[in-house]
Amino acid sequence: MKKLIVITLGMLLFTACQKPLKIAYVDIEEIMKEYKGTKDIEAEMKVKSESLKKELDSLVINWQDKARAYQNKAQRMSSQKRAEQEQSLMQEQQQINQRQQEVQMQVQNEGQEKLKQITDEIKTFMDGYAKENGYNFVLGTSKENGNVMYGEAAADITDDVLVKLNKSYKNKK
Repeated sequence: MKKLIVITLGMLLFTACQKPLKIAYVDIEEIMKEYKGTKDIEAEMKVKSESLKKELDSLVINWQDKARAYQNKAQRMSSQKRAEQEQSLMQEQQQINQRQQEVQMQVQNEGQEKLKQITDEIKTFMDGYAKENGYNFVLGTSKENGNVMYGEAAADITDDVLVKLNKSYKNKK
């Protein structure tokens, strides 16, 4: 019995001497939506996407013009010439389709790379922020993925993180 009291007393002293954990959370969706780095990359990707779309539109319009010209002349062509023209148009259409797929993959891959870059930047920033502010844990949550089922508003550091993250981004530029 005496040993049990000593052990219990020792545990109480041990836990009393430990400093409490400092835990906070951030809204990941809000961070991704409002981070200036994300906005800049979205704008960059939009410009690139529009440029590639114009390139593809130009190829399609050019092909459509050739197809119309073929249709207008097809009646007067020999069957061999018609077959050659049809083959040429089909090959060109396949090339356009292939180019469209390449462009889609290129935009998708570049978007994924940029998203990883942003995620890495935010993670690196959060590591420093947590250490600087004495947090043992900073949890991420979102409306879609409720990892944090409840958190006091005082523990939500999203706004402070966004201000400092955007300031850090501005200083990099």
